[in-house]
Amino acid sequence: MSYNKINNLLGWLCFTLASLTYILTLEPSVSFWDCGEFISCAYKLQVSHQPGYPLFAMIGKAFSLLSMGDRTKVAYFTNLGSALASGATIMFLFWSITALAKKLLAIKNTPVNKTQTLQIMGAGLTGALAFTFTDTFWFSAVETIVFAWSSLCTAVVFWAILKWDAVADEPRADRWLVFIAYIIGLSIGIHLLNLLTIPALVMVYYFRRYTKINIKSGLIAFAVSILILALVQFGIRGYTIALASRFDLFFVNTIGLGFGSGVLFFFLLLIGLLVAGIWYSIRKQKHFLNVSLLCIVFIYFGYSSFVYIPIRASAGTNLNNSHPSDAFTMYEYLNRTQYGETPLLKGPLFDAKITDVTDGTPLYRKGKKQYEVAYNKPNYVYDHTSILPRMWSTEENTTYAQDSQFYRDWLQLSDNATPTFSDNLRWMFSWQMYQMYWRYFMWNFVGRYNDDDMEGQTNMNGIGGNWTSGLFNNASNTPKFVLNDVTYTPLYALPLVVGVLGMLYHFKKRKKDALVITLLFFFTGLAIVLYVNQPSVQPRERDYSYVGSFYAFAIWIGLGLIALIDMVPKKISPRFATIGAFVICTIVGPVLLASKEWKNHDRSTKMAAHDMAYNYLMSCPKNAILFDLGDNDTYSLWYDQEVENIRPDVRIVNLSLLSADWSVRQMQRKINQADALPITMNFDKYKLGTRDVIRYNDAKIPGYVDVKDIFDFITSDDKRTHVEYTNGTTENYLPTKNFKLAVNADDVMKNKVITPEQKGMLTDTMKWKFPPNYITKENLAMIDILAHNDWKRAICFTTSIGQTSMVGLQPYLYQEGFTYRLLPFKTDSSLADQLSKINSLVMYSNMMDKFKFGNFKTAKYLDQQSTSMFFPQMVSAFSDLSAALLKEGRRNLALNTLHKYETVMPDINPNFMTAQGKITMADTSYKLDYAKLGNKLIKSVNGYLTDKLDYNYHQLQKDTGRLSPRDVQISMSLLNNMVAITHNSNQKELSGQLLAQLNDYADKFKSILQL
Repeated sequence: MSYNKINNLLGWLCFTLASLTYILTLEPSVSFWDCGEFISCAYKLQVSHQPGYPLFAMIGKAFSLLSMGDRTKVAYFTNLGSALASGATIMFLFWSITALAKKLLAIKNTPVNKTQTLQIMGAGLTGALAFTFTDTFWFSAVETIVFAWSSLCTAVVFWAILKWDAVADEPRADRWLVFIAYIIGLSIGIHLLNLLTIPALVMVYYFRRYTKINIKSGLIAFAVSILILALVQFGIRGYTIALASRFDLFFVNTIGLGFGSGVLFFFLLLIGLLVAGIWYSIRKQKHFLNVSLLCIVFIYFGYSSFVYIPIRASAGTNLNNSHPSDAFTMYEYLNRTQYGETPLLKGPLFDAKITDVTDGTPLYRKGKKQYEVAYNKPNYVYDHTSILPRMWSTEENTTYAQDSQFYRDWLQLSDNATPTFSDNLRWMFSWQMYQMYWRYFMWNFVGRYNDDDMEGQTNMNGIGGNWTSGLFNNASNTPKFVLNDVTYTPLYALPLVVGVLGMLYHFKKRKKDALVITLLFFFTGLAIVLYVNQPSVQPRERDYSYVGSFYAFAIWIGLGLIALIDMVPKKISPRFATIGAFVICTIVGPVLLASKEWKNHDRSTKMAAHDMAYNYLMSCPKNAILFDLGDNDTYSLWYDQEVENIRPDVRIVNLSLLSADWSVRQMQRKINQADALPITMNFDKYKLGTRDVIRYNDAKIPGYVDVKDIFDFITSDDKRTHVEYTNGTTENYLPTKNFKLAVNADDVMKNKVITPEQKGMLTDTMKWKFPPNYITKENLAMIDILAHNDWKRAICFTTSIGQTSMVGLQPYLYQEGFTYRLLPFKTDSSLADQLSKINSLVMYSNMMDKFKFGNFKTAKYLDQQSTSMFFPQMVSAFSDLSAALLKEGRRNLALNTLHKYETVMPDINPNFMTAQGKITMADTSYKLDYAKLGNKLIKSVNGYLTDKLDYNYHQLQKDTGRLSPRDVQISMSLLNNMVAITHNSNQKELSGQLLAQLNDYADKFKSILQL
């Protein structure tokens, strides 16, 4: 069999094995984070968050059609698309490794022999299949996310440049370059990560086409590669739309033509210039110019998928992020303006103070006949700045206090210490590079403890989310709950060793090729770290951003097999050495990775994200308004409603998005079966630049003021309702924080807000204090809703929402499952926790008859969001409901609640919040004479706490720097609580055991507990 046939067949074998792996471990429904939004936007061809993923949406739509009308299967088939794309990535990786290995072994223009073929194919299989089972790549391969398809684009363009390299001397070889340009253009419609391959691609071209290879020409080639990257990223992708918008501004505002006329003229001009340039290059036989212009044209062809965005935005889809329907909003959408700007080369450090604010770039919006300036972006002037600012969060950022404190904690700076440039670099190397890149790299090729993303980001020395080889872990220095968890994946650093061997051998034998792989490794890894300049703790781990870098390292894992063969004494048969090396590399690569990683990537039984959103929706009364905040709440809710049509009567309102005028405007129209929100303001009252912030200015008004009067006052255009500042500007202001809302009992009863039995609990007036010192746009919309809803629709908040988003309504919020519902009951000021109130019978009905539980009891794997967010919510809900029912004397219902918990919930302890909920539930169990469950819960929590305490005592004895005084203090507090509960419940034996433990640990940790 010929070399090419073997190469092709084994490539397809890699595709089959990888695809089968991902299909077998595929999540059957929606996953957490962006997946719900992506599936929803694909299914109905809608507009997702900035900077847009139009080609990904269209591909997803094609795969969704395989569901054959079964809405519950849509997510499975869009997930299947990621699995197949990932399988194809492995195939192209195999072909890339074999191409590089062939250059290592074969003499040019000489056919490879059988032994060389065996070595080359072995290298390809080892590297490709090892990458198949790496943590980061596998995670994205089994869900609907852009990184699976983006990785495929990366694999294709790198494979294509190697194909070009092999035939570069042949006629028409440069068609491969045009093909690469087209894939790069297409990839922009999926994710921008693919653009970072450009420096490596340019260097392949340089090494192949130039004869005078030296440091000077190499640096020039590298500089050119950066310029090409900038041309595509900022020129073709960004400034094309920016110029189109400026042409439109001129044509509309100056000439007086209609909207879009300037855009049309600009693109006709652009097409004409490119056609003229290509015609000129052909006529003058300028080959390089011709190929360059063709590459630009084909990048534009691929990039043309973005025409989808304004077309679908203008169609008014349900999900329509930023509503980018014209050139100006499209440019802002592409440049992610809603996320703010990040300083790169010069800017303020976190201790810089704002000394002045000037008007910056004007932002235009469509008026009735012309473009109008909505507002000028503010330019902030600081008292001092720094080059290469890494710790850059400043006062205008909403997370400034959190960010600045984290910087000080990480660098161990006192509250009064001024950060230096040296501190700035320490932060960059220790947190941005090590903690947020190298830690991820080690996860994939060395091993890791677990998937605790919060401790992983915030504690370099901690176990949670950290990397480990597993070589020195044992029960004394590692908690049992870590060692026994499915996410504990020790790889013994063996894949790393093989990859480093391959890298060293590559540099020794073919420095040019090794340099190309190094550029690919750097630009898809550390270069992203430098460019993105992440400030402080992220909402989630960001390892998926660097998958291209891990892809590059997998090439060296493959070449490590050839390096290992080269180390074998020459007296051993090359064929025998090849087989032996292949067996060794396969065991320490693909086999080891598959055996360790499978258990924490098998999502085939996981339904947590789907069912969490389902429970949110089922907790709402008919036609409810549901306020939520986080990505994991919102995107899953969108999926359940937009794709599976679950509770289409509920109006989902994301408060983060509601801060934008386009979002408020969308809420003023009906979608699905959900009516428009009762927002009475016309667009001019809240458009961008109008009432963005309404500041509190105490007018000394006695008592409480009706919310309708407050709303009328803060939205009035009458200058008498404005406050004037020293610079002569005027704006609306909030005159009081004391709000009230008169309650019409007839309206409440007519709309069935409460049952007739609850009528005696009604108050005639709701009174509350508005906590913030200013009203933002989402607050303004909420006040409008409160003022004009008249109890026609239920107002609910997800239980995961922060209290700062509840605008002071906590005294009137009652839990009814996974939501808090606004109810006009008399307040109870004696409650320390105003959110502890429960509308018990409604909540009981929801949880017992309507809820789904994410296959928690039987799922093979539960991700970090399932165990740290959904599971604690479930434990808390069962605990609170059973306790409330018991307090109300409904013992049978309380006992039913506990039995339900036993039936559907697993025995896991992911955090202290869960432990506290279980302890409360145990107390309720004892009071219901259900000691069996009470003891089971207490013993479960006790095992978790003693494990933590034993681990921390080991750290205290060895002075490892990993001791957590906070964990010790919380564990002791909970243990003390369990002693009291079991004692009061007459569980003498168990109480005695717990007391003995408590006293023992109190003695062991007396130095900490006395602090």
